[in-house]
Amino acid sequence: MEVLLGKTLSELQEIALSVGLPKFSGKQIAEWLYVRRVSSFDEMTNISLKGREALKAQYIVGRHNPVREAISQDGTRKYLFECSASGPKKTEQFVECVYIPEEDRATLCVSTQAGCKMGCRFCMTGTLGFHGNLTAADILNQIFYFSDLTNIVLMGEGEPMDNLDNVLRALEIMTADYGCAWSPKRITVSSVGVLPGLKRFLDESECHLAISLHNPFGTERAEIMPAEKMCSISKIVELLHQYDWTHQRRVSFEYICWPNNSTPRHARELLRLLKGLNCRINLIRFHEGVDREFPSSNENQMVWLRDYLTEHGITTTIRRSRGEDILAACGMLVNALQK
Repeated sequence: MEVLLGKTLSELQEIALSVGLPKFSGKQIAEWLYVRRVSSFDEMTNISLKGREALKAQYIVGRHNPVREAISQDGTRKYLFECSASGPKKTEQFVECVYIPEEDRATLCVSTQAGCKMGCRFCMTGTLGFHGNLTAADILNQIFYFSDLTNIVLMGEGEPMDNLDNVLRALEIMTADYGCAWSPKRITVSSVGVLPGLKRFLDESECHLAISLHNPFGTERAEIMPAEKMCSISKIVELLHQYDWTHQRRVSFEYICWPNNSTPRHARELLRLLKGLNCRINLIRFHEGVDREFPSSNENQMVWLRDYLTEHGITTTIRRSRGEDILAACGMLVNALQK
């Protein structure tokens, strides 16, 4: 049966009419789904019993709990969710998301695809291959399991710009008045820079953007990120210059550090590449996985690179690593809980 979670207000109004309910019932259903976050039609008490039965005959709400959980020594939690991803393999699919609690905030790292097509050599998720796009319901179901979130980052499994229709639908529901009414400034979407999906995202959403950079030299970036051959980092930066980043919206660049990409030569090229763009850089310690070919991050080089870039006008921070012991840190989501 069809899932209601992930439907927009206009779609819910059409559904209400189709089962014999008045149009305004669509707004009531939206409130039950996105504000009260119910799991069953029986909880929708201001919908007539006849209307609820008619909905039950054709639809399901689409909420379900994770099937597994892992807890890190630092308090980070990782969850395994079953999803309805549609892809080349018509088999049961799962994705992981990561809950990161801090003193005054709680961030959820959300997956948008089962596996990933991008094939970045340093990312363990790429070893899963691609198993399908998550629906808007799959994306929202990860988020709705938690009641205390302050921030959301779409940085889990998958490339959001490769599943843009479902991502934008989920973002609309999260930020719309009829939905969760979140400020888009509480949401960051990450991408390797897939064009033209990136342009569409920038035009149709006000959420923050994070670009996976990792090397400012196109030829070197292409060696570790196949997407560079289709969407060069220089073209990505050129596109970003066309947008206003001086007010509430923010663009940042994710930069995993290895000894061979944190040199003075790379620092100077980063300054040249990003000149005139109001942005920030997040340096990330590399997390060694199984059978990976890259060396561990050099802490001294990271500190030097942070200070050099900041002194030359680009605000740069070193992101604190969380959840590495349960394979929940950046680039480590491989559905280990499923295994």
